[in-house]
Amino acid sequence: MSGVTIADKAAWLGDPALQKLLAVLSTSDETARIAGGAVRNAILEKPVADIDVATTNLPAQVIERAEAAGFRAVPTGIEHGTVTVIADGRPFEVTTLRADVETDGRHAKVVFGRDWRADAERRDFTINALYAGADGTVVDLVGGLADLQARTVRFIGDAEMRIREDYLRILRFFRFFAWYGAGRPDADGLKACARLKGGLERLSAERVWAELRKLLSAADPSRALLWMRQASVLTTILPESEKWGIDAIHGLVAAERELHWPADPLLRLAAIVPPDVRRIEAMAARLRMSTAEAERLSQWASATPLAADATELLARQKLYRHYGTGLSDRLKLALAGARSRAVNDNAALIEAAGFARLLKVAEAWRRPALPVTGKDLIELGMQEGPLLGERLKSLESAWLDSGFQLGRDALLERAAKMDR
Repeated sequence: MSGVTIADKAAWLGDPALQKLLAVLSTSDETARIAGGAVRNAILEKPVADIDVATTNLPAQVIERAEAAGFRAVPTGIEHGTVTVIADGRPFEVTTLRADVETDGRHAKVVFGRDWRADAERRDFTINALYAGADGTVVDLVGGLADLQARTVRFIGDAEMRIREDYLRILRFFRFFAWYGAGRPDADGLKACARLKGGLERLSAERVWAELRKLLSAADPSRALLWMRQASVLTTILPESEKWGIDAIHGLVAAERELHWPADPLLRLAAIVPPDVRRIEAMAARLRMSTAEAERLSQWASATPLAADATELLARQKLYRHYGTGLSDRLKLALAGARSRAVNDNAALIEAAGFARLLKVAEAWRRPALPVTGKDLIELGMQEGPLLGERLKSLESAWLDSGFQLGRDALLERAAKMDR
């Protein structure tokens, strides 16, 4: 126990549906408590997205009691003791206390139990093994409160044993360090991650990218990335970063903070990998990124860089040719880099002003439509086919060279003079 309470920090604790759920699961000899991230974040006064509940009730009892209370119960992970209870439209994951009896580096066979300490000790990090009762009283069985206060991410028990149970915990170690850690990572945890990094090859690509994306979404992931690089974990999951380096991430995070840009995991990823289209497309395929994520990174890699002193017309012409976020992402990274160098370089300060000007153009850009179409040329007597396409492209080039000023009539006049 701890004597600490979240009652004055967690407004969600007063949710009638949550209180009713905890009450119906805490009758007779059974107990239910809020578990994990919700308790951790409430103590830190950070937002809480999901509320998980741990209980001594067996899964069948959870379903029976929840439905008797008028809630809907869905056996989403019943083989591992998890039932999702829908209470007044809100989902709560309710999991029976358990202990691992067999692990294979990713999945575990479990047995259900009633021992809160055993349940806590099977979790990954001390800061994730906190519980709270319905009144907000925090139960700490593994030293999580002290580590939370010290901003230390520490494996529960033997770090190597915890990792061998589930190699995803290597990435979670660095992800939680990015979000909640300070100073240097826990030495035992860091050494264990470095020694066992080969186990990462056993993870699915989707899980690796999901963890990396969450890490890159932290307020400042730069320290975590540095330690991942030191432990060769970053190279293992992101070999593209090996010879490119991660130095640009510092300037990008500073620019985000000072220019009020939102934390952007894809832009941060672009900052630490080379803009090589083939390698980027191979990386996106390997990590099984979504189509939208892969397309954005491909646009970034293929976009032609703009010099800081480029004209706004040239910027608009390039935006037209390579529409999408690619050029904007290039300009953001260039601006962040110039701002970083400007601390000791007046020329970089001028560059930064130029990139800021061009980025403003890119962010306001709306792609105009060419005033004429192939149908217009056919009506002038031109025949369908490759030649028609070439003439349309010629008109488009003239329109771009005019700064998008040539109108429909002027373009049709040019078309009429073309050799049919």
